[in-house]
Amino acid sequence: MVSFSTLLLAGGLRRYAAAVALVAGALVASPAKAQTWMVSTTPYIKLGILDKYNALGGYNAVFVVTEEKSGKLFTLTKAVAKGENGVDIFFPTEPSDPDYFKNAAGLAAQRVPGNYLWECRVNGKRAVGGHFVYPETGNDVIVVRG
Repeated sequence: MVSFSTLLLAGGLRRYAAAVALVAGALVASPAKAQTWMVSTTPYIKLGILDKYNALGGYNAVFVVTEEKSGKLFTLTKAVAKGENGVDIFFPTEPSDPDYFKNAAGLAAQRVPGNYLWECRVNGKRAVGGHFVYPETGNDVIVVRG
């Protein structure tokens, strides 16, 4: 007859042996090859204004974007030349761009997920506006073993 303590000892030894085998297998396994893939996801929101009948000629379009949660304001002014009806811009702009969305201190708008309000002012008056949700993004990289 086999005692209960002998069964426990045998079960413990089997678990220990299995763990040792897993660790040894991990140490002996070939290392993953260096990845050559890079990934990026950068969303932008396209905002625009259009003087449908070109009644103004040239004008300055002042885009104002407000982050609802913090109340932070970011502005970007674009000159619309005579003969052009309007302009489209992206939010946020790259700070390396000579014309970029910035706050009163001159700091560039960041990619912060959340709810935003926007408007475009022409001659000091609100001409158009709306709202958008700046998305949260993530990236996945698959390790390919060969």
